[in-house]
Amino acid sequence: MDASKGVAVVTGASSGIGRAVALALAADGFYVVAFARRQDALEKTAALAGADSSRMLAVAGDVTDERSVEKLFDAAVRAFGRVDLLFNNAGITLPAMPVEDVDPADWRRLIDINVTGSLLCAQAAFRVMKQQNPQGGRIINNGSISAHVPRFRACAYTTSKHAITGLTKALSLEGRECGISCCQIDIGNAAIERTEVMERGMLQPDGSVRPEPRMHVSLAADAVLYMANLPKEISVPSLVIMPNKMPFLGRG
Repeated sequence: MDASKGVAVVTGASSGIGRAVALALAADGFYVVAFARRQDALEKTAALAGADSSRMLAVAGDVTDERSVEKLFDAAVRAFGRVDLLFNNAGITLPAMPVEDVDPADWRRLIDINVTGSLLCAQAAFRVMKQQNPQGGRIINNGSISAHVPRFRACAYTTSKHAITGLTKALSLEGRECGISCCQIDIGNAAIERTEVMERGMLQPDGSVRPEPRMHVSLAADAVLYMANLPKEISVPSLVIMPNKMPFLGRG
């Protein structure tokens, strides 16, 4: 097997940013292990890869379940021999609501998927990357513009993405001695199914509802691809990509 481009694990690869990144990596020559809860949606991702589908392995599972994550990385090593890249992408959002109305059960579910799931996948990646020869690899965590500033009435999601920033920094520090770099990409308003509402109007901190620009999801995938192709000794601690006119700097 020629794995000169390396082997990538992509979580949340059944739709949206995860699917776009999985397809971009496969087209660029990576072997890709696509992971999400629904096998049928993963098979669609593989089908969209066309001729590159031979470079893609679909594995269904749950990022919040330790055994499921362990099986994911076991499958990656069995199929391709190693893991060079983890794109920690799986995540969910909640409907906009005042902080006092956030259901604790919904809060726990979101934190479990967005934060604990990222930790479990990073742990598994560390174990593989430390043991393989040559040692090392790269983890790219999908943060958000909300890792910097909150969107109005999005307390749970904002908290989870600030936590991802802390996780990224901690992983970067611990990975330094064994050649594992950890990076974070913060994507604003990528044009995927769940952001369609942005073009109709988003609640703003002043109480108004205004449309926001979106960017093609391929631009976000290209940014991840740039980070993935850097030399092993180079890291991008943080990269922000967004439409120029979306509210970010000065949000609120």
